[in-house]
Order: sequence, then C-alpha cells, then structure tokens
Amino acid sequence: MPKGTLAVVGTGIEAMGQLTPAARREIERADQVFHLVSDTLTKDTLRSLNRRSESLHDLYATGKHRLKTYAGMVERVLTPVRQGKRVCFALYGHPGVFAMAAHAAIRIARDEGFQATMLPAVSADACLIADLGVDPGASGWLSYEATDFLLRHRHADAGAGLVIWQVGVVGRFDYPSGPVNRKKLKILTDELLKTYSAKHIGLLYEASVLPGFPATIEKVQLGKLHLAKVTPVTTLYVPPEQEAKIDPRMLKRLGIKPEDRLDCLRD
Repeated sequence: MPKGTLAVVGTGIEAMGQLTPAARREIERADQVFHLVSDTLTKDTLRSLNRRSESLHDLYATGKHRLKTYAGMVERVLTPVRQGKRVCFALYGHPGVFAMAAHAAIRIARDEGFQATMLPAVSADACLIADLGVDPGASGWLSYEATDFLLRHRHADAGAGLVIWQVGVVGRFDYPSGPVNRKKLKILTDELLKTYSAKHIGLLYEASVLPGFPATIEKVQLGKLHLAKVTPVTTLYVPPEQEAKIDPRMLKRLGIKPEDRLDCLRD
C-alpha cells in the first residue's frame, strides 16, 4: 500500500482570487480534499477542481467545545492518510493562522511517520495591512486573540499598533452563534482603557471575501467598543496613540547619530 500524505493549504480571503498555483495543484492531485471555507463560491470551485471534496462544517455545533470539534476534524482528515491516500486539507485564509486543527493534523501525521506539509496563503492580517495602509515595521505590531489577551494579561503598548482578533466572540469556546456578549466585550473595553484614552480611535475591520467589494472598516472610540457592531470575524486594529521614546544610551551603543535620520525606520 502506498504511504499516505497530507498537504494543508489556504484558499486566501477573497473567494478563490488568492488561491496560489501551488495550492491549486495540491487540491487537483489529492485523492481526497477536506475543506473549511467561508463562502459558496469557494466551496463550488473546490469541488470543480476535485470532485472528491468534502466540507468539515458539519462537525461544528452550537454549545460544542471547539477542542472537540477540532479533534473530530483531525481524525476525519487523517483517516484516509492512514489508508495510504494523498489528502489535501484546504482552509479559508492562511491555513496556519487561527487554525488549530491544521497544525494538529500536521503534527500528528508527522509523529505517525507520514509526510505532511503546509503551504502559505493570504491571511486576514495581510488584507488588513493592505486595506488600512498599515506598516508593521513603522511603529511595531502586537497581535493577540481577544480571549487570550484578557486571560493572560497580554501586553498592550500605546506606542505600537495592536491587533485584537475575534473581538465578537470574546470569552467563548464554542461555535459562535447568536448576538455578541456585551458584558464580556465590556471587559475587553475596560482592559484596553488601561493603556489607551477612551476617545482614542480604533478600527473594526473585516476583509472582503468577494471580488470587487470593499472591506468593512468602521471607526470606534475605544471607550465605546462594547457598544459597537461586531461579528465573529471582526478584527480590531488600534493604531499607536503616542510615539515610542528613543533610548539615547542605546543610540550610543549602536553607534547611531542624530543626523542618521531615524525617521527612515518608520517611513
């Protein structure tokens, strides 16, 4: 029996417009394709590329803990790999960004002696950078999942950009359905106000999944974040509120002089 393989690929954010040639080849060559995608167009296109395509969305259920859902996904993906088949696991966006099942499938497959690879793809933060005109190298870049940000008292820095993922499902570990929990979102608001002023403007962002349609970008005062309209896929970007100070002792240690124009590091 031939030894099974696993390729984990991303379809990008925009419906099929960001699928790489390498990912397309893996989809076409696979004996079995499993997918988690966000729109019908991508689902239909995947099936046109490989008729042996199967969605894993049926494993989600309201009230079911995410870890149980992910475990079921991993088992379903790896079963044909263990049977000697060439399997492709296709996910919306980048397959390694907020994709616990993808990482687990690769890790377990490798532990069991199978070849498993991941191909990079366009992710939501890549779209955010383009749509908001943000350069992570200009002032720095901190990135956290909303619930993790609160539970672990993650660091926020008023002199750097801050990305908070999944603000609309903060404090939840099941399939996101129903309205946002405003009380839990208020906890996030309160935590952000320890670093930023209440009137500092953040941007609520959702990348466009359809060609020709713009991203959704809404301004919000951080003090009113818990009142804002958000969804399970909303990302919050908080631009710097102040400029980070330069350490003159470090300037001296690095041999940098004022006339070296430090602004070139930001512009």
